[in-house]
Amino acid sequence: MKRIRLFIYMLCLIWGIYGVLSTSHVFSAGKGKIVTFIPVEHEVERGLEAFLDRSIQKAEKDGTDHIVLEIYTPGGRVDAALHIAKVMRESEIPITAYVVKNAFSAGAYIALNADQIVMKPSTTIGSAAVIDSQGNTAGQKAESAWKAEMLAAAELNDRAPIYAEAMVDPDVEIPELGLEKGELLTLTASEALKVGYAEKIAEDRQELLAYLDLEDAKVLESNPTFADKVARFVTNPVVVPILLSLGSLGLVLELYTPGFGIAGSIGALSLLLFFYGHMIAGLAGWEALILFGVGLILLILELFLPGGIIGILGVVAVLTGLIMAGGSLSGILIAIAIAIVVTIIGSYFFLRSFGYNGSLKKLVLFDSTSSEKGYLSHKEREDLTGRIGITATTLRPSGSVKLDDEFLDVVTEGSYIEKGTPVKIIKASGGRVVVRAIENNE
Repeated sequence: MKRIRLFIYMLCLIWGIYGVLSTSHVFSAGKGKIVTFIPVEHEVERGLEAFLDRSIQKAEKDGTDHIVLEIYTPGGRVDAALHIAKVMRESEIPITAYVVKNAFSAGAYIALNADQIVMKPSTTIGSAAVIDSQGNTAGQKAESAWKAEMLAAAELNDRAPIYAEAMVDPDVEIPELGLEKGELLTLTASEALKVGYAEKIAEDRQELLAYLDLEDAKVLESNPTFADKVARFVTNPVVVPILLSLGSLGLVLELYTPGFGIAGSIGALSLLLFFYGHMIAGLAGWEALILFGVGLILLILELFLPGGIIGILGVVAVLTGLIMAGGSLSGILIAIAIAIVVTIIGSYFFLRSFGYNGSLKKLVLFDSTSSEKGYLSHKEREDLTGRIGITATTLRPSGSVKLDDEFLDVVTEGSYIEKGTPVKIIKASGGRVVVRAIENNE
């Protein structure tokens, strides 16, 4: 009996020690490790690309053990998404994509490039067709390239590529998900978990960290700074042509107004904002800004120096500076074209409404010299018409006529008139006096 009791006591003691050790292990999961949360919000563009690149580099310097991308985006630029995916693949830190709302288009592509995908309940992922700014398909070539990228991203972590293809190609049918031809695939959280496009559904960060065995890890936040927000706004494809239009129109209108006022300030501020945002986003360097500034100086010098070569060099320098800062060649060329059209139309209506009273008025002659304004290159002699004089020289057809005590330089209508012939002045216009010989009946 005594031995039985001793055996039971020992069994309870071992069980208690095991429970304590297990509890200690649970509460110390991830202790000493670091998790960095990085938001992937709003539209995917070059500003977001620069922010994520800097955030991942900082996470590596901070000794982060795991990165979580909290994704909530409708999609955006393909080139930016491709660069973001490259940064993610090159990072040695494990990355989890945590879909907190929707991950559409470029957002779905970013999620597929993560090591694993965790989704909140009632979230969705997919619908990744390539469309242009007008909402139209981007063309067969662009669609084919984008489909290949989506398939490669899916295969990166052994996900069935058919679902990635269905997110891009409306011709793909998946009957088990109710996807018919003509529709793009968008997976709910439960559907994504079922087909292997999500590893877990987590209600919040705490549940996510528990799944990652990082409950007690140190959590770091990588939030965008004010400069990051400005860069993301400025590099938006819709904002770029607006800034360039305001910049060029403002500077041109400043030439038509006295002093340096509102138009010039708005123009200069818009252009500085354009370069500042693109420099923060890592798309432009000082060389682009310096080249643009040199171009403006050359254009100003062209106003004072003859020739035109300096002006051409100035235009080339300005355009080259903008293109170097634009990031995307096609995007910046479209923005420049829009800015030129807006500047021409805006200048036309401004001059038509307000006229010209600008700083170039001292350099450019705008007034015409007309007789109505008192500008006369000769003395008018309209009083001579109809009077009669005697030719002082032979008119062949020009010569001299004596009128009273005055000698006039005259011309005939084309005929030859002998010296001493009476003539009648039939027209006196400016410095030209026309005469005709007097017939006998006159």
